[in-house]
Amino acid sequence: MAVHEDDDPFEEQKERAENPMRRLFSEYGSDNKLAFVVGLLSSIVARVLDLIPPILLGIAVDAIFERSGQAEQEYTLPLVPQAWIPPTEQGQLFFTVGIIAFAFFGGAAFHYSRNWGWNSFAQHIQHDIRTDTYNKMQRLNMDFFADKQTGEMMSILSNDVNRLERFLNDGMNSAFRLGVMVVGIAAILLWINPQLAAITLVIVPLLALFTYIFIRTIQPKYAEVRSSVGQVNSRLENNLGGIQVIKTSNTEDFESDRVDDVSQDYFDANWDAIGTRIKFFPGLRILAGVGFVLTFLIGGLMVLGIPFGPFTSDLSPGNFVTFILLSQRFIWPMAQFGQIINMYQRARASSARIFGLMDEPSRIAEDPNADDIVVSEGRVEYDDVSFGYDEETIVEDIDFTVEGGETLALVGPTGAGKSTVLKLLLRMYDVDEGAISIDGQDLRDVTIPSLRQAIGYVSQDTFMFYGTVKENIAYGTFDADDDAIVEAAKAAEAHDFISNLPEGYDTEIGERGVKLSGGQRQRLSIARAVLKDPEVLVLDEATSDVDTETEMLIQRSLDRLTEDRTTFSIAHRLSTIKDADQIVVLEDGRIVERGTHADLLGEDGLYAHLWGVQAGEIDELPEEFIERASRRQARTEADDD
Repeated sequence: MAVHEDDDPFEEQKERAENPMRRLFSEYGSDNKLAFVVGLLSSIVARVLDLIPPILLGIAVDAIFERSGQAEQEYTLPLVPQAWIPPTEQGQLFFTVGIIAFAFFGGAAFHYSRNWGWNSFAQHIQHDIRTDTYNKMQRLNMDFFADKQTGEMMSILSNDVNRLERFLNDGMNSAFRLGVMVVGIAAILLWINPQLAAITLVIVPLLALFTYIFIRTIQPKYAEVRSSVGQVNSRLENNLGGIQVIKTSNTEDFESDRVDDVSQDYFDANWDAIGTRIKFFPGLRILAGVGFVLTFLIGGLMVLGIPFGPFTSDLSPGNFVTFILLSQRFIWPMAQFGQIINMYQRARASSARIFGLMDEPSRIAEDPNADDIVVSEGRVEYDDVSFGYDEETIVEDIDFTVEGGETLALVGPTGAGKSTVLKLLLRMYDVDEGAISIDGQDLRDVTIPSLRQAIGYVSQDTFMFYGTVKENIAYGTFDADDDAIVEAAKAAEAHDFISNLPEGYDTEIGERGVKLSGGQRQRLSIARAVLKDPEVLVLDEATSDVDTETEMLIQRSLDRLTEDRTTFSIAHRLSTIKDADQIVVLEDGRIVERGTHADLLGEDGLYAHLWGVQAGEIDELPEEFIERASRRQARTEADDD
């Protein structure tokens, strides 16, 4: 399977990003000006000092070592007053050695400050961009994550941010270093001998053309590599997250083949790019070699006093040595500009993805002047609420009121919209029509953090973070003391099993709580909600995937947790919600029934039929209900596909 740039899951975001590199420097570079200036100035000074030894070597050869009886050439140094130069050969030798030593030691100091400047500049920007990107990412709507895989988003936070750091450090460092070297060396060569410099410099246009062709060829290949990296990351992320399913399904070989496929795609794309790159640099060496051979040949003839076509100027042995040394330093740096351009192109693509993501619009707009919510009674009202994705309506005309301290249960077939109704209460999404209020306060008029702090959420899919039991219970209530954590665990019927763990509350539970059973993780999730002590509680199928005994323990803790607080509960096991003050039945996103358990059984409608299914009275169900259930299941499977 070929991977193309069109497969980039963030292509839409990339197209929205305007002038990403200019934005990178304007938004993030301005806070790191000192490091940038230190790196830039140190690069210039360090490279100027690097050019001093070969110049002095040439002067010393002509003015000191070539003397025979009397000097054929006076010892002079550019920008150095003649009065400073010793009159004797030995003094001039020591003077030359001193300047060369100063150039080497001074160059080392400025190379250090150069590396400090560029590394500091790059590392600070890398840190700032990664944290800003993550902060933006975790504030995006849930429907954004529904279209993206974890590995693809990790690719931005890791690969793309790291590419920016490499360009800002290695790329910028090399660009200014090579710029100084090329301009400085070209000026010196022209000053020493314009005719021979023309031979050396004639190779520059060929290097530029060769580099341009390379960049045009390599860029599409690198685009394929970037896309294939995201595919590999996503596949590995999925497989490692579902390792238990893979093992229990005995599908190790199947998944190994799938990993092999995406890895082979990456290998093919990367090897194609590598093949182009490894041909480029030997080609540059050939061009550089041709330039060096011509420079050595023509320069040698000049030293010998043998005219060669239009090249008739004289050249001293010392200048010839300087010329050869500097021409070597000139030609190869020119070839390295191809790498810098390549790094720039890759960094630009990465910055476009990053800033495109940062500019991702949010459907949830928070009023900057919003006040924190104040919950007194806990009265929740849904007023003709409708919501949908794009053109598809998910829930419509949802209208009910829950008084403070009451429990409302949402039931209905799979895909009826139950979870969506409660996610609207948490402002995971904003309503399209109607309004939701708590104690008369429209949720759109209060701050999101205060709203979510007032609501406790216990879901079927309990997520545990890598860390200790204590850290997971206290997650979101970080200032809780040990006594409060223990009391919350006791209320959630979790203290006894925690006490039997090897390190008690300090036991590491592994990634996603893999060392615990499903029921244990669920009770820790309930303890987390107890510790939060919310005014409103949302239970989203909190006992659906546990055994009967564990469900009994969890239900006891839930009964304590729901006492005297407004509670919303979603349950497939209707026995767990039959004592709710109000039961709302949803079908296809609409309310079709409401009332108490006894009222709904008496209506002999959808709720009564669902109760009959769980009671094992399938043969007594009407054919119409079975047909509708079959149609709903078919729609659900089609949506999943």
